[in-house]
Amino acid sequence: MNLLNLFKPKQTDVSETKPVIIVSGLPRSGTSMMMKILDAGGLEIVTDNERTADEDNPKGYYEFEIVKQLGDGSEADWVNQAEGKVVKVISFLLQHLPSNHSYKVIFMRRNVEEILASQQQMLARRGETSTDSDERVADTFQEHLKRVRVWLANQKNIQVLYVDYNSLMKEPQGPIQGVYDFLGLPLDLEKMIAVPDTKLYRQRK
Repeated sequence: MNLLNLFKPKQTDVSETKPVIIVSGLPRSGTSMMMKILDAGGLEIVTDNERTADEDNPKGYYEFEIVKQLGDGSEADWVNQAEGKVVKVISFLLQHLPSNHSYKVIFMRRNVEEILASQQQMLARRGETSTDSDERVADTFQEHLKRVRVWLANQKNIQVLYVDYNSLMKEPQGPIQGVYDFLGLPLDLEKMIAVPDTKLYRQRK
């Protein structure tokens, strides 16, 4: 099956000037929840649904598998069809996005200790263990976040909004209003605000 057929444009084609909306961040930082928020608001989501919901993400991952090929030399023609739509791209792959497009990046930030605890829980459910210490992984993540922030700040074709997951889960209205204003689109703000589920905020520090 041609994966591009999964998200053909609707009847009204998006303008070539519309940016691709990217949801990014570290693994387990709230990117799937932000995808669901934008979906509820009325944006078109780019996903192939190959990774289905499970105990770690009961409401779905919203992933698009071909995105994982960024950086391996493959053509990223799918980006042409994603203008005006939303794609989840892990922070480690952002620098490999084609530079001939404009992007609006919603970057999720979360307490690193919570991220590590969430990852450990996910590995435990799969019967797996990490060979690296929490301290080493935390240092790697923090260094990566510093580098990617500097890189993003120097990209003329990228606008970035940083969203704090911890604040969002405590009081969603303010951060989601910020997302709404950043995108500048006619979205359903009320439905967006209703998405965060505190019952799924299971690793708190």
